[in-house]
Amino acid sequence: MPNTRSALKELRKAERRRQRNRAVRTRVRTFVKYARQAIAQADLEAAQRAVREAYHELDRAARKGVIHRNTAARLKSRLMQQFNRTFGSVQSATSV
Repeated sequence: MPNTRSALKELRKAERRRQRNRAVRTRVRTFVKYARQAIAQADLEAAQRAVREAYHELDRAARKGVIHRNTAARLKSRLMQQFNRTFGSVQSATSV
């Protein structure tokens, strides 16, 4: 337990941040999972929509400082690599 009032306040603040960060991180993982599932099903429309939403959530989490910006960039890169492996020939006709 904290010994000072300021340490007690920091403890409360840390708990609030932990809860908020946990929710954001869970949301990011969910959207990345949806994107991977859509790509695995080889549904171009759904995959494009899911990848776009996953990109948005990753950027948002990185902007808030929940995840590092390089982590977001790495996840986006891997997601797009997976997308391009599945839809490589179709990708040239349409853009994400």
